[in-house]
Amino acid sequence: MTIENISDTARWVAEYRAMETDRPDAIFRDPFARRLAGPRGAEIVNTMPRGRQMAWAMITRTAVMDEVIADRVRTGADMVINLAAGLDARPWRMDLPASLRWVDVDLPGILQHKVKELANETPRCRYEAVMQDLRDADARRALFARLGGECKNALVITEGLIVYLEPAQVADLAKALHVPPTFRWWLTDLASPRLLKMVERSWGKKLGEANAPFRFGPAEGPTWFEQHGWQELRYSSNGDDARRLRREMSGAGFWRFVMLFFPRRIREEFRRMAGTVLLERV
Repeated sequence: MTIENISDTARWVAEYRAMETDRPDAIFRDPFARRLAGPRGAEIVNTMPRGRQMAWAMITRTAVMDEVIADRVRTGADMVINLAAGLDARPWRMDLPASLRWVDVDLPGILQHKVKELANETPRCRYEAVMQDLRDADARRALFARLGGECKNALVITEGLIVYLEPAQVADLAKALHVPPTFRWWLTDLASPRLLKMVERSWGKKLGEANAPFRFGPAEGPTWFEQHGWQELRYSSNGDDARRLRREMSGAGFWRFVMLFFPRRIREEFRRMAGTVLLERV
């Protein structure tokens, strides 16, 4: 089995960051990615259908989120709360102010692995690892209340998380994040129904075997979050960003040409098939 559980997806994406770091023209560098991914990460990328060809999407997402995080820190974020952090090493690799607090929250297994691997490395900011199952509503509520009382302007990140959740679970999370008034921004990746169908055709069987199918891709896009107290502040299309960053998938130019013959509504649907959205509390 290529992916045995949902935590393996963290190693999978870490290997993509390592692949980008190896490039002489890398748009970001994560010197810890290959160590964190381990042999398992490389195995997953090499055995998933079109595993290496799809690296562009995860690499683009990483770079765009780096940009948004840096911008929000400049804007006044004094805490970053990274939920289901996986093997993200931004506190060690990004140019962050020493005064910033960065809190990683994830399952003990994957977060213990990261803490152990980076034990001898020095983070750029004040780092805290919270090993907790976010599905425990009472513990989550207590954690958010504590963190909300320890900051003025928090940026919450759910990179690679909500796509694996049922809509009701995302709704619960959105409402819980809206309770602390100091949780000001929420940065997440967002899929569409069209993307979910495409992933089901290519990776559906393997992700399903690991109980990690893609589940959340609202037809309404970012406006789905408005009912739970969050509104779109900025949306970045993966396709547009990949072109800007020169990390487009093979054949992207041909598909851009073909799309010129489609109605504007269809072009916009494809443009928002996958992207990164920065939400702000209403």
